[in-house]
Amino acid sequence: MSTQLKSLAILGAVATAIGSIGATGASAQEMEKCYGVSLAGENGCAAGPGTTCAGTSTIDYQGNAWMLVPAGTCAEIELPGDRMGESEASLEADGYMGLARDLPEGLTDEVLAQYRDTMM
Repeated sequence: MSTQLKSLAILGAVATAIGSIGATGASAQEMEKCYGVSLAGENGCAAGPGTTCAGTSTIDYQGNAWMLVPAGTCAEIELPGDRMGESEASLEADGYMGLARDLPEGLTDEVLAQYRDTMM
């Protein structure tokens, strides 16, 4: 998938999020953290090992990097391959800190054990 197509996919998700916020009028749309959907360098703050804060993810769709999306839309975001995003609430409910895919090299087994296996 070309970088341009990837950018358009993420831009579409962000545009939808912004459009949803604008459509709610005075009441703000509830947002949630969605892991594994951001492009490299476009993650929200405090991603995970291999990042330091906002915009520091190094891999497209990095499993321990998140971005804010309208609540309830995380799993609906179209991603290449068999990838799917997962909300922070869903991960935390099962005791995980992110998705075990598209992660930076060099993470220890101890760190990797904290991430949901996406091949389930």
